Amino acid sequence: MSTESEPTARPRRGTGRDLPAAIAVGLLLLGLAVATLIWWNPGFIVLLVVLTSLGAVELHHALRRIGMTSAIIPVVVGNIVIIGGTYAAAELQKLTNVPWHVVLMATIGGTVLVALGWRMFGGAEGYARDSAASLFIIGYVPLLASFVGLLLAQTNGVAKMTGVILAIVASDTGGYAIGAAFGSRPMAPVISPKKTWEGLAGSLGLASVIAVLYAIFVLQQPWWVGLLLAIVVVIFGTAGDLIESMIKRDIGIKDMSSFLPGHGGVMDRLDSMLVAMPAAWVLFALLGLGT
Repeated sequence: MSTESEPTARPRRGTGRDLPAAIAVGLLLLGLAVATLIWWNPGFIVLLVVLTSLGAVELHHALRRIGMTSAIIPVVVGNIVIIGGTYAAAELQKLTNVPWHVVLMATIGGTVLVALGWRMFGGAEGYARDSAASLFIIGYVPLLASFVGLLLAQTNGVAKMTGVILAIVASDTGGYAIGAAFGSRPMAPVISPKKTWEGLAGSLGLASVIAVLYAIFVLQQPWWVGLLLAIVVVIFGTAGDLIESMIKRDIGIKDMSSFLPGHGGVMDRLDSMLVAMPAAWVLFALLGLGT
């Protein structure tokens, strides 16, 4: 999430980003997400599976820099099965008696067991370290991303998903705009020095406006539902961004990869959503909207 306090005259010159490429890639991803949400929901899950698989590969290569080698093949296969299987199970639960949580637990457990077994062929040296890398990626990427499919499969799931995405985008936009213009008090100087409390306020302000309006006019819910959604998205989305910042700081890298021209790594774009989406799913469940 962007709560940076960056000088207004420098950020685009000093980052080394390819701005035209960044705009083109951003519009392409947004267009694919919107098109699939409107016309073909499984396509949105396919897009998510592709992006999270790339994210898992990014983490695999990043962790190798500090001597941790995950079993990336079973992890990626498991990523596909966990996310796709959980979404399919949540959809089929409307017609069958197989609950989605059974599929989620089975696919996660199966992926963990296969990853642990896969690494056994590499010998005992470094087994615990490498296995930890696999389990970290499994827990960080496919487990958290599976809540996207669970939310999308709910009644009125497209509207809920769109609302969460809009709140995340509004949080990013408000945080960057206010942080860049007025930010002066670092929020987490050790983890991410450019993030400021002013930027966080901007995130909460714009996300609240968008989410409240969306709750009233689209979700047909009271205004306070939108406010709660904004608060949850901002808090957990910011936490997701800080978590990824901690990982990169520990490894000693600026971006996870260069998979997305002008954007850096896929995980640099998914970090907020991966943590905010499960929190939003829980919120809808607590409010009695999680069906």
